[in-house]
Amino acid sequence: MATAWQTFPIEFRGGLISNLSPLQHGVNAVGSATILQNFEPSKEGGYSKIKGYEKYDPNIVPGSGPILGVKVVNAGEVLAVRSDGVNSKVYHSTGSGWTLKATAALNGSKARFSELNYGSGHIVIIVDGVNYPAIFDDTANTVTYMTTPADIQGAKYVATFKTTTFFANDTNLYFTAPSSYDDFSAANGGGVINIGHQITGLTVFRDQLIVFSRNNILRITGSSISDFTVAPITDRIGCIDGDTIQEVGGDIMYVAPDGVRLLSATDRIGDFGLDVASDSIAKDAYNFLQSSSLFCSLVLREKAQYRIFAYIPSEQSRVAKGLIATKFSSQGAGSIAWATTKGIKAYCADSKYTEGYDETTLFANEDGYVYELDTGANFDGSLIECIYESPYMPITDPQTRKTFYKLTIYADPLGSMTLDVNLKYDFDAGSTAGTIQPDTFNILSSGNRVFLFGSSNTSYGVSTFGGELDKVYKSNIIGSGKTVAIRIEDGSTNPSFTLDTAILEFRQNDRQ
Repeated sequence: MATAWQTFPIEFRGGLISNLSPLQHGVNAVGSATILQNFEPSKEGGYSKIKGYEKYDPNIVPGSGPILGVKVVNAGEVLAVRSDGVNSKVYHSTGSGWTLKATAALNGSKARFSELNYGSGHIVIIVDGVNYPAIFDDTANTVTYMTTPADIQGAKYVATFKTTTFFANDTNLYFTAPSSYDDFSAANGGGVINIGHQITGLTVFRDQLIVFSRNNILRITGSSISDFTVAPITDRIGCIDGDTIQEVGGDIMYVAPDGVRLLSATDRIGDFGLDVASDSIAKDAYNFLQSSSLFCSLVLREKAQYRIFAYIPSEQSRVAKGLIATKFSSQGAGSIAWATTKGIKAYCADSKYTEGYDETTLFANEDGYVYELDTGANFDGSLIECIYESPYMPITDPQTRKTFYKLTIYADPLGSMTLDVNLKYDFDAGSTAGTIQPDTFNILSSGNRVFLFGSSNTSYGVSTFGGELDKVYKSNIIGSGKTVAIRIEDGSTNPSFTLDTAILEFRQNDRQ
């Protein structure tokens, strides 16, 4: 009698999950991950190997310590702030060297930026928590420092709301007259609002200015001093780091004391949802947020993706960690799929659409270089260590043993792909009688049929160029167990690829 084989499809979706017990995870979230490192849940389906980064400018920003802030001004135009140990300095680059534009009176802390154009040209405002705000005039290509009023010296956050510029200094919000960034005259419409709590961040969300403190969140509506209104959103939870505040796919994401939260508009006018977006990765999020007190973040808008990085000064870049959140619908934490990064060390970051649909994403740390993220296939020459590990899946019955014969992986490589694959049985219980933990096997995308230009195994007149790479990879496997997990690793500088689906072929044994 022929052996009755069965198939079990595994669609790679759901992202990283760490708030389920092992067996519940394998039953209820097949295709999600217990480890998803340097893979990103893709809007087009599956898990894609993240792209790398390279130097935006081959020259170091002069100074010492971490680069305090980086700002994308336009396509091919970047500002960076770094200290020389005594004073903070603003530098400008178009990709081939850093030009000193201005020197502050004091040594500032982390720099933050806001852009505006009230009809007289593109302006970037820089605050650093110590000095007077700096003004970069993009038309004149100059940086100047404001010198009055004294209250705005040491402003830590800045935001442009409608035609008014707001500066946050401790518990106060100082705002300018309409259509101005430096006129604080009360007669012209300038003023101050005391929030009552130390301000930890500002952001504009639709027609509201959202003001964060550690313990509450407020909103300001209106368009001038005559009708500005302050109203609470919540008095129970706030934001602990303003550098984590980003608008992602119609929601505001930020780090709160209990994890990464969402500030979402609801169907009720004037109402907000305050979901804990990181609930599904509660264990990973807790460990990540406890690892440091310094964070930065950016948005990859085309991918509806939020990335947050923890900065530990003594840590090497190759072990630096971050989180990736991809939004799959407009609102709600249930539509977010998570992953982790390893190898991106960022103290400050920024992203912006520059020309058309081109998005520039930058970050920097203490090595003095500004890096462009999400480009290339390596981390500035170093390999990208990618790991996917599934939960332990019982497939049918967690009390019956299955014998496994084949694993088929559907993938979409953009070039050479070399994967190390492991099957792990019965929660990796190597001492369990009758359980064999198979050796690692390899899956390769390149062979004798298709060659890549510039590859070492390519020969003119013999190789075939332009052929389509394989997308279906079949492997014979051995072993049996009651539960099975799949681990896929790629530690290379190969181009990105997407894991789409896996299919296990097995026979279910009789109950013992």
